[in-house]
Amino acid sequence: QVQLVESGGGSVQAGGSLRLSCVASGYIYSWAWFRQAPGKERQGVASIVPDGGITYADSVKGRFTISRDKAKNTLFLQMNSLKSENAAMYYCAASSYPVRTLLPHWYDYWGQGTQVTVSS
Repeated sequence: QVQLVESGGGSVQAGGSLRLSCVASGYIYSWAWFRQAPGKERQGVASIVPDGGITYADSVKGRFTISRDKAKNTLFLQMNSLKSENAAMYYCAASSYPVRTLLPHWYDYWGQGTQVTVSS
Protein backbone atom coordinates (compact mmCIF):
# COMPACT_ATOMS: atom_id res chain seq x y z
CA GLN A 1 0.00 0.00 0.00
CA VAL A 2 1.49 3.32 -1.08
CA GLN A 3 0.80 6.42 0.93
CA LEU A 4 0.81 9.89 -0.57
CA VAL A 5 1.27 13.09 1.41
CA GLU A 6 0.69 16.47 -0.20
CA SER A 7 1.95 19.84 0.96
CA GLY A 8 2.36 23.37 -0.33
CA GLY A 9 -1.20 24.56 -0.47
CA GLY A 10 -2.19 27.92 0.94
CA SER A 11 -3.76 31.25 0.23
CA VAL A 12 -2.54 33.47 -2.57
CA GLN A 13 -3.77 36.48 -4.48
CA ALA A 14 -4.85 36.15 -8.09
CA GLY A 15 -1.80 36.23 -10.33
CA GLY A 16 0.38 34.65 -7.68
CA SER A 17 2.12 31.29 -7.56
CA LEU A 18 2.20 28.17 -5.44
CA ARG A 19 4.21 24.97 -5.61
CA LEU A 20 2.58 21.76 -4.45
CA SER A 21 4.53 18.68 -3.46
CA CYS A 22 3.54 15.07 -2.96
CA VAL A 23 5.76 12.46 -1.36
CA ALA A 24 5.08 8.77 -1.92
CA SER A 25 6.03 6.01 0.51
CA GLY A 26 6.97 3.71 -2.36
CA TYR A 27 7.69 3.57 -6.06
CA ILE A 28 5.08 5.18 -8.30
CA TYR A 29 4.59 4.35 -11.95
CA SER A 30 2.26 7.13 -13.04
CA TRP A 31 1.37 10.30 -11.19
CA ALA A 32 -1.29 12.94 -11.46
CA TRP A 33 -2.77 15.99 -9.81
CA PHE A 34 -6.51 16.42 -9.45
CA ARG A 35 -8.58 19.13 -7.88
CA GLN A 36 -12.08 19.42 -6.52
CA ALA A 37 -13.96 22.57 -5.69
CA PRO A 38 -17.05 22.53 -3.44
CA GLY A 39 -20.07 21.21 -5.30
CA LYS A 40 -18.05 20.20 -8.34
CA GLU A 41 -16.66 16.93 -9.67
CA ARG A 42 -13.04 15.97 -9.26
CA GLN A 43 -11.09 17.32 -12.21
CA GLY A 44 -7.78 16.14 -13.63
CA VAL A 45 -5.11 18.84 -13.74
CA ALA A 46 -1.94 17.15 -14.99
CA SER A 47 -0.41 13.69 -15.27
CA ILE A 48 3.09 12.35 -15.84
CA VAL A 49 4.33 8.89 -16.77
CA PRO A 50 7.77 7.24 -16.42
CA ASP A 51 9.03 8.20 -19.89
CA GLY A 52 8.26 11.82 -19.05
CA GLY A 53 5.08 12.06 -21.05
CA ILE A 54 2.83 14.78 -19.67
CA THR A 55 -0.83 15.64 -20.09
CA TYR A 56 -2.40 18.90 -18.95
CA ALA A 57 -5.98 20.00 -18.68
CA ASP A 58 -6.59 22.71 -21.26
CA SER A 59 -7.45 25.23 -18.56
CA VAL A 60 -3.96 25.07 -17.00
CA LYS A 61 -1.72 24.76 -20.05
CA GLY A 62 1.00 27.39 -20.04
CA ARG A 63 0.48 28.21 -16.35
CA PHE A 64 0.96 24.95 -14.47
CA THR A 65 3.95 22.61 -14.66
CA ILE A 66 4.05 19.04 -13.37
CA SER A 67 7.37 17.43 -12.57
CA ARG A 68 8.80 14.67 -10.44
CA ASP A 69 11.94 13.65 -8.61
CA LYS A 70 12.21 9.92 -9.16
CA ALA A 71 14.98 9.45 -6.60
CA LYS A 72 12.86 11.04 -3.89
CA ASN A 73 9.49 9.60 -5.00
CA THR A 74 8.17 13.14 -5.08
CA LEU A 75 5.74 14.85 -7.41
CA PHE A 76 5.44 18.60 -7.89
CA LEU A 77 2.96 21.02 -9.37
CA GLN A 78 4.15 24.55 -10.03
CA MET A 79 1.15 26.82 -10.39
CA ASN A 80 1.66 30.29 -11.82
CA SER A 81 -0.75 33.07 -12.73
CA LEU A 82 -3.35 31.61 -10.42
CA LYS A 83 -6.98 32.56 -10.97
CA SER A 84 -9.89 32.53 -8.58
CA GLU A 85 -11.37 29.56 -10.44
CA ASN A 86 -8.24 27.53 -9.59
CA ALA A 87 -9.20 27.51 -5.92
CA ALA A 88 -9.90 23.94 -4.81
CA MET A 89 -8.63 21.02 -2.82
CA TYR A 90 -5.73 19.57 -4.78
CA TYR A 91 -5.06 15.85 -4.65
CA CYS A 92 -2.04 13.84 -5.61
CA ALA A 93 -2.82 10.48 -7.23
CA ALA A 94 -0.73 7.50 -8.24
CA SER A 95 -1.28 4.51 -10.47
CA SER A 96 0.32 1.10 -10.73
CA TYR A 97 -0.29 1.22 -14.47
CA PRO A 98 1.49 3.12 -17.23
CA VAL A 99 -1.45 5.38 -17.77
CA ARG A 100 -1.30 8.88 -19.13
CA THR A 101 -4.75 10.03 -18.29
CA LEU A 102 -6.71 12.56 -16.31
CA LEU A 103 -9.50 10.11 -15.55
CA PRO A 104 -9.56 9.46 -11.80
CA HIS A 105 -10.66 5.83 -11.94
CA TRP A 106 -7.24 4.79 -13.32
CA TYR A 107 -5.49 5.85 -10.11
CA ASP A 108 -5.10 3.48 -7.19
CA TYR A 109 -3.73 5.74 -4.50
CA TRP A 110 -4.77 9.18 -3.33
CA GLY A 111 -3.41 11.72 -0.91
CA GLN A 112 -5.48 13.57 1.65
CA GLY A 113 -5.42 16.80 -0.32
CA THR A 114 -4.02 20.27 0.15
CA GLN A 115 -6.19 23.36 0.00
CA VAL A 116 -5.49 26.15 -2.48
CA THR A 117 -7.30 29.46 -1.98
CA VAL A 118 -7.05 32.28 -4.50
CA SER A 119 -8.34 35.72 -3.63
CA SER A 120 -9.13 38.32 -6.24
